[in-house]
Amino acid sequence: MRLGGQVRTVSTMNSYVVVGWEMGAALKLADNLGANPYLAALILPEIEQIACAKINERLQSHG
Repeated sequence: MRLGGQVRTVSTMNSYVVVGWEMGAALKLADNLGANPYLAALILPEIEQIACAKINERLQSHG
């Protein structure tokens, strides 16, 4: 995960919840990888929502 250190989190009583990506960093990464910046701006929010949900599911299942 190339954006591993660029996530926004919220602390809870027992752990933390991933609420989103640092979108500026995500768009810069997409640009550096040669992706069309306009298309990246359109699809990254959708991908972010799914990725954060899956990350949080994994965090909850591992305690």
